[in-house]
Amino acid sequence: MQSAALLLELGRWYLMAGGVVAAAFLVFGIDRVEPSARGSYAFRPLLIPGICLIWPLVLYRWFTLEKHGEDAR
Repeated sequence: MQSAALLLELGRWYLMAGGVVAAAFLVFGIDRVEPSARGSYAFRPLLIPGICLIWPLVLYRWFTLEKHGEDAR
């Protein structure tokens, strides 16, 4: 039972980190990563579940585009 509790706790922490990344990305980063997303605020809440699951990839892509700009695409 201890391993199941550990897995649940790790999952909880992973999704909480994803929630923090999703909030930061949707407020600050999405306009820089995807210029066509500017001004379209209605679809942003729909992205939250996906960002919570793949937040390491979102962070990698965000930082890569911030560092290298359009050349990284």
